[in-house]
Amino acid sequence: MISFSKTVIFLAFLFAISSLQAFGQNANDQLAGSWQGVLNTGNMEIRLVFNIAVAEDGSLNATMDSPDQGAMAIPLGEVSLTGDSLRIEAPIVGGYYLGKFNAESSCEGEWYQSGIILKLDLDKKENVIVLNRPQEPQAPFPYEEKEVSFTNVKHGFSLGGTLTLPEGKGPFPAAILVSGSGSQNRDEEIFGHKPFKLLADQLTRRGIAVLRYDDRGVGSSGGSAAESTSGDLAGDARSAFDYLLSNNIIDHSQIGIIGHSEGGMIAFMLASSHKDIAFIISLAGPGVDGKTILLEQSDYITSLSGVASSIREDNRIVMTAVYDIMMANESYQVWEEEVIDFTSKFYSEKDMGYYSEEDIERGKKNLLASIPESSYAWMRYFVMFDPTPLFDSIKCPVLALNGEKDCQVLPEKNIQSIKNGLLTAGNTNTFTMILPGLNHLFQNCETGLPNEYGILEETFDQKTLDMMSEWILQQVH
Repeated sequence: MISFSKTVIFLAFLFAISSLQAFGQNANDQLAGSWQGVLNTGNMEIRLVFNIAVAEDGSLNATMDSPDQGAMAIPLGEVSLTGDSLRIEAPIVGGYYLGKFNAESSCEGEWYQSGIILKLDLDKKENVIVLNRPQEPQAPFPYEEKEVSFTNVKHGFSLGGTLTLPEGKGPFPAAILVSGSGSQNRDEEIFGHKPFKLLADQLTRRGIAVLRYDDRGVGSSGGSAAESTSGDLAGDARSAFDYLLSNNIIDHSQIGIIGHSEGGMIAFMLASSHKDIAFIISLAGPGVDGKTILLEQSDYITSLSGVASSIREDNRIVMTAVYDIMMANESYQVWEEEVIDFTSKFYSEKDMGYYSEEDIERGKKNLLASIPESSYAWMRYFVMFDPTPLFDSIKCPVLALNGEKDCQVLPEKNIQSIKNGLLTAGNTNTFTMILPGLNHLFQNCETGLPNEYGILEETFDQKTLDMMSEWILQQVH
């Protein structure tokens, strides 16, 4: 998923414990339990739950839930309580929590991160928050699931995944699922939703084998996402394709690729250079260059979130410069220096009654933190990448879908570019559609904003799943 997985605050915590005088002799027992609070970021509310337990040796251990982000049972470390003051360290994200107990079941405090201070009060709760995901497939399944691995020969590491095979002898048509941006597991799990597990289940029940795999550096896959680009990830997807070519239970002439968001871009890349790909489905895949995608995404999301037009315009100017500087500089250090120079000059010329010095410094820190050196190569590649030249050489059947309320890959411009490019090149087996009421994850939604993703119980619109299955069967039979 483009950009969003890199900008949402996925919190991870490490704790440190000292004295627990505030609760007296049984401090650990009294501190044990579920402590819940809500972070209000301005654009969204994020519930946090700290589940603290007492180990056999009397020490504390804890896990954290962020139900609105679909992150549950995240392992935690130590907790520090001095007098009635609680401190929670989070060095992984450069943040920490400070709170003071006003009662044994209430802690009033703030969360500090990157110069931002957010109110976070914790209350001890008995109820457990459980995410309801009614579409998640449950065993037993009427098909075979196989743990598999295959090798990216060029880079010398293996990737692990799941191959689901329909009932019968085969050979079967097959689809490879390619995830969106950010390191994701084989289920493309986000906010407790597992769209790729659901998609694999639906397709396999209809006679289509499906291979889904962990991204490099995730789960049972080797390699590292650091400094990898979409071009590198396309190599991983091609390795998955080659693996299926070596499997005789698969119909080698009927292997296609289904890509979500960045995965759709990768599907276009592979289909343009490999004529053995039988079909591709682009789910919210980019049809225009990455710079345009990101600028329009940012402006649209902030507009729906109620951000003033003047601030949105300033943001557009700054981010345009940020991407232009990026395109001109392969070096992260040079980019960082030039971005600091530009933003300092830009905001120094603004009315200082409008932006405080604290606002400006916080903005610089947040901007640089949002694009760390480890992801610079990926971001630069994406910003510079334009898929339109690829459409001339894609001759296989193409199904391109976008949700009407997609805030991350805006539907009209991207779908139109894909349609025009393919049809102009003579690919008449092209079908494109903007699906009413659906967001970037193909959930039925209200606004389409990312802060809805975890709240919605639906994982993937069933009508769209049916459409995809029927379209594939039309291509391979």
